[in-house]
Amino acid sequence: MPGPPVGVLIAVTRQVSPAMERCELTHLQRVPIDIGRARKQHGAYEQVLRALGCRVEALPEEPELPDSVFVEDTAIVLDELAVITRPGAVSRRAETSSVARALARYRKLVRIEAPGTLDGGDVLRVGRALYVGVSGRSNRGAIEQLSALLPPLGYRVQPVAVHGCLHLKTAVTRITDEALLINPRWVDRRSFAGMHFIEVDEAEPFGANALAIGNRAIYPASHPRTAERLRRYGIRVHALDMSETEKAEGGVSCCSLVFAA
Repeated sequence: MPGPPVGVLIAVTRQVSPAMERCELTHLQRVPIDIGRARKQHGAYEQVLRALGCRVEALPEEPELPDSVFVEDTAIVLDELAVITRPGAVSRRAETSSVARALARYRKLVRIEAPGTLDGGDVLRVGRALYVGVSGRSNRGAIEQLSALLPPLGYRVQPVAVHGCLHLKTAVTRITDEALLINPRWVDRRSFAGMHFIEVDEAEPFGANALAIGNRAIYPASHPRTAERLRRYGIRVHALDMSETEKAEGGVSCCSLVFAA
């Protein structure tokens, strides 16, 4: 089946699993998750994606896969191909097959092979640079595979140490090709030479995860002080209540794969 015209923004999402309360947790204590509220919040998130010009392709829920709403971790979508990851948590590896089928309409697929492990939340793309977090979920074996695969396509792959949080993109996300939103306590800003930095407010350590689309950003309403810093930088902020996915150690970038068809 042919894809949409070139230039259309696609946002692949997945519906919230009824098993989300059994999600993997590393840095947070487990607290009850309201599945009904999580689904309403996810629906609002998809509506904002549409308002920002994306065509949302929502995959059906995976009742036996608690973390499956976090589709970002299953793939890295580049201009030339999509890399299907091998998530660091064994419980999440079954999530990749349905995402791979969805992406095969738009990109050639390649895969991270064992013993490499990689979560997409550890991959930050800025232009032709891919910063890859060395974390509890992503290892150097996977980074070596990316380093063999991507430089011939014109990408630079740089490992980045992550401390105190789950993924690299918990600590830093792209706002523009010149500016990053960062929590410098969890990642060293010297890893990103030449970039401008917007630091999170000290009271909002989890505020470094944003999903930028053009000069706008989807951003959690739980970090209003950092949101104001983004606005002062010239970013139009779409603040959303994401309380239930936050309990599952997820951020706004985690819930979609956004790319140009």
